[in-house]
Parts: sequence; C-alpha cells; structure tokens
Amino acid sequence: MKRKIYAEMLKWKQESARKTALLIDGARRVGKSYIAEAFAKNEYRSYLMIDFNNVSSDVKDLFYNYLNDLDTFFMYLSGYYNVKLYPGESLVIFDEVQQLPRARAALKYLVADGRFDYMETGSLMSIRKNVTDIVIPSEERHIKMYPMDFEEFLWAMGNEVLMDMIRTCFDTRKMMGQLLHRKAMDYFRQYLIVGGMPQAVGEYVSSRDFDRVDAVKRDILTLYRADIAKHAEGYVQKVSSIFDEIPAQLQKHEKKFRLSAIKKDARFRDYEDALFWLDDAMIVNTCFCSAEPNIGLKLNMDRLTWKCYMADTGLLISHAFDENGLVSGEIYKKLLFDKLEVNKGMIMENIVAQMLAASGHRLYFYSNPDRNDADSRMEIDFLLAKSKISNRHNISPIEVKSGKNYTLSSLRKFMKKYQEQLYTPYVIHTLDLKEEEGVVYLPVYMTPLL
Repeated sequence: MKRKIYAEMLKWKQESARKTALLIDGARRVGKSYIAEAFAKNEYRSYLMIDFNNVSSDVKDLFYNYLNDLDTFFMYLSGYYNVKLYPGESLVIFDEVQQLPRARAALKYLVADGRFDYMETGSLMSIRKNVTDIVIPSEERHIKMYPMDFEEFLWAMGNEVLMDMIRTCFDTRKMMGQLLHRKAMDYFRQYLIVGGMPQAVGEYVSSRDFDRVDAVKRDILTLYRADIAKHAEGYVQKVSSIFDEIPAQLQKHEKKFRLSAIKKDARFRDYEDALFWLDDAMIVNTCFCSAEPNIGLKLNMDRLTWKCYMADTGLLISHAFDENGLVSGEIYKKLLFDKLEVNKGMIMENIVAQMLAASGHRLYFYSNPDRNDADSRMEIDFLLAKSKISNRHNISPIEVKSGKNYTLSSLRKFMKKYQEQLYTPYVIHTLDLKEEEGVVYLPVYMTPLL
C-alpha cells in the first residue's frame, strides 16, 4: 500500500543517512516493518533486517561483545543472515528495536563507522523499561507513523484523483458541489468505519466484508491488551482501566476524561504514568485543555483537564460496540448510510482528532465552565495555532458537528471574547464547504488540509 511516510524516508536517505539512523515510531500493526522492508528492497542494493521480537541470543551477544571490533561484528551478522552487505549501498534495519535497548544505543558507533545506513522501527520508545541503562543516541532521527489517512485510504481503494479535487476546493474556498461532495462523503464514511490500520484496509479492499474487517480490528485490540499486560509494568490495571473507559467517556456530551468513573477518589498523579504509556504506544491521542487561547497553547496547558481519543477511529468503533464480541454488520451499515441514532458525535470528534494528529498538530481544546458569567461559559472542541505566529490573530477555534442541525453558541462567544487572538474560526461538519458570518464551514474530509 502506498504510504506518505515513504517520501520522508527518501528525503532522509538523500540528505541525512550518513549522519543519522532513522527511527520510525508508531503503534503496533500500523505498518512500520512493512514500509521499512519495502523501502529497503526498492532503494538499496541489499538489506539486512533484524527482528528483535524473534532474535537469537547469538545475535544479541554481538551487540555486547563486538562493538569495539566492527569488522568482526559485520562479518558475523552478514554470515548469520546470509546477506552480503555493500558499503554505501546496504541498509540494516533494527525491527522492534525497543526489545533490545543495547542495539539502539549501539547506533552511535555504527553510524559513526559510516559503512551502511541504519533504520529502526519500534513502539513504546520512551518508557523507562526501554531506555534503562542506555544513552539514547543523538544520531537518531525520529518520524512518527500513523494509521493510514484519508488520502492513503483513497489510494488503496484505487482512487488517485479525488483528494486533488478536494485540495483544490479547499485552497480556493469553493464548494465541492453536490455530486463530488456526495462521492467524497461516501468514501469518507467507509474510511471512518474501516479505519486506517493497514490490515483492516487490506481486508476491506479485497473482500468488502465488514464482518471480516471487524475481526481484523478485534485481533489488533486483543494484541493491544496483550501488550498492556506484558509491557505496562507496575500499572497494568490503570492502563487497562483508561483504555476500557475511552468509549464511555467520549460518548458524554462533555468528552473530558473523568478519572472518577474509574475510581471514586482517583487523582491524575496516580494515573499520569498510565496515560503516558498509552500515548507513547500511540494507541491514543491525548488532547489537553489550554486555559488561555493565545500564543503558546502548551504554556497554558491544564494537565488535569484532558480528553482521550483512540488513535484509530475504526478501532474505536470495534472497541465501543462489542457487546457480542463482534460489531454487527447492521451497525456498520447504519454508519455507512448515516442512519445510526447515537454515538455519531463521539465517532466524528475522534476522527477529527485522528486527522489533526496525523497532520502534525498537538491537540488542545478550550473549556470554561464559569457558572456566574454565561458569556464566558463555553467549550471549543479543538484549538489550532497558525503556522506563522504574529502579534495578533493566531488561534483558530474548531467546532465539530456530526448532525445537520446545530447551534454555535460556544463558537460565537469565543469569537466575541477573544477577538484579538482569533484567526479563522472553523466548523467541521458533514455538509459542503461554505463561508458565513466570518466562519468557515468545512466538510470533514478537508480536515487534514488545515
């Protein structure tokens, strides 16, 4: 499957491969190993891939005993994997490198040696267990890999032109028109319910069978639970509790995560490591409240007020509707034809969070529960800072609407109260693009272009 990250990998090879190792960080089953090996096959004369999930003790020992003798190190490595390595023309891939932190630390010496290029794939790269007793090499270049975005989904479905049309309409602020908008929404609803995990997309492309797609997604969720049980040492129960509670929290009108739903007297400091674990595993996208919508949203971040989205909306659907162990095909059909009576707001807001995160945005929202001043009481789903900061007008408030009939009371209050900070206010909805009374209304499939 065609992935955009390939272009970033190619840029690294052309500009930085002699000076850095490339680390591809992402959730399990997001396609890291696949894209690394595909890149190696296409761009190098030969490659050697070490899977640290399934590696012999003999190979592990090389990283402990021979880093001061790299001629012998490469001789053994090449012989063990029966791969001839060519200086300047071969790539060595450390797959799931977090399983052997010593190998990650060794990159300092391997990159300096300069014989070959190096690429790593991994997840949970920052948790204590995976960095204990090593010096993280400054020679690492990080890129994050997310689930397939809407354009990549279109490519997998064989449509190479629709996103170009969407991009043109976004750039010129013109409506898509009834025919193209309906077509784009048809594709987008399929993307919404299948999600962006490559295995699920591949199954959907080949079978168009939602039951089989759901079985794939449920296997991935089972894998995540197994990872939690295996790797979240010391706080397995807390990580599992947050993970299990995500759909219920997102279903509420105010989607802020309430730890009291897990335990009556729960405090953020008791669950902070658990939340960090899920975030570092890229299983979730965490969205923090910014107490002041101004330059430096992070500086005004309220760490005690947050929302927790699933990193893949297709997985959220399988996670949420699991009463019988398998999401009913009827639910998928209702989602496909926009006939589901409940939960649409949860799903819509999650997919917007997913697309914003994949586009490189940190997620922030704004909430003021002021009981005394109605004009100050508001909740804005997301805040985006514009790319080039100026003295004024830097923050775009975003409201997400799943239905066709809605009000914009919070957005109007925000526009009035924060005129100096206000850049472009957006409403993301299921209808076509329009501009009205200073607000830009975007169809949801244009979110990645913000």
